[in-house]
Amino acid sequence: MGITTFTQEYSSSVAPSRMFKALIVDSRNLLPKLLPQFVKDVNVIQGDGEAGSIEQVNFNEDNPFKYLKHRIDVLDKDNLVCKYTMIEGDPLGDKLESIGYEVKFEATSDGGCLCKMTSNYNTIGEFDVKEEEVKEGRESGIAVYRVVESYLLENPQVYA
Repeated sequence: MGITTFTQEYSSSVAPSRMFKALIVDSRNLLPKLLPQFVKDVNVIQGDGEAGSIEQVNFNEDNPFKYLKHRIDVLDKDNLVCKYTMIEGDPLGDKLESIGYEVKFEATSDGGCLCKMTSNYNTIGEFDVKEEEVKEGRESGIAVYRVVESYLLENPQVYA
């Protein structure tokens, strides 16, 4: 098994605590609401939504992926850090065992935040993950961040 790591950053004018609450803590409620064309629902299938829990994201019929499951490994609400691992689902295909993510939200001097994400692709066998192969998924992730950011900017009382 090999591991390939990618990092990306996204800056936002929204405070880090609000982005963390929206994208991490309350994502199972917010994403189906904001992205109904993609996300059918998000369900906690084991645990209470805290570290150790497993969530299943079900996608709509038009999506090329049916579902994915991820395990929440760390949920640090004080330091705005979440670590989770995609452990099952169509995005893994037959070449990936899992994908581990670490997401951090850091305050910036303008009152906004910088979101830093590290993705560790754990491959099956000697498969080598190329950056262009994960580009679409990374761009989709940034698109979700932008939708949530817009919602928070339009609704300043939410997660305040």
